[in-house]
Amino acid sequence: MNTTYQDITRTTSAQLARLRTDIPATLRGFSAMAQAATEDGALDKTTKELIAIALSVAARCDPCVGYHAKALVELGATRAQVAEALGMAVYMGGGPSLMYAAKASAAFDEFAALVQGSPA
Repeated sequence: MNTTYQDITRTTSAQLARLRTDIPATLRGFSAMAQAATEDGALDKTTKELIAIALSVAARCDPCVGYHAKALVELGATRAQVAEALGMAVYMGGGPSLMYAAKASAAFDEFAALVQGSPA
């Protein structure tokens, strides 16, 4: 049985909720850092999320791939933009990054299909 990126992010969010209870100061600090890092500046939010999905591939982090693929869909990124970011991840990370780039591409398609109202 294949797990979808929706399932991965939903499960991870529930697990993070528990951590918020266990270590609230740490999670508040992480949330503050995330908010500061993602706000518009010299780079816009979409560019920052493209960097984040490439780093998610490099780190081989499935929940990260899911969260950043979803964010890119919500920001209106195009499949071509995501593909180019994934190309850079593959270039920098070789074969293992290629395998995760395929997963990240599938995650983007999964969340885009939700927005378009069709099943993945």
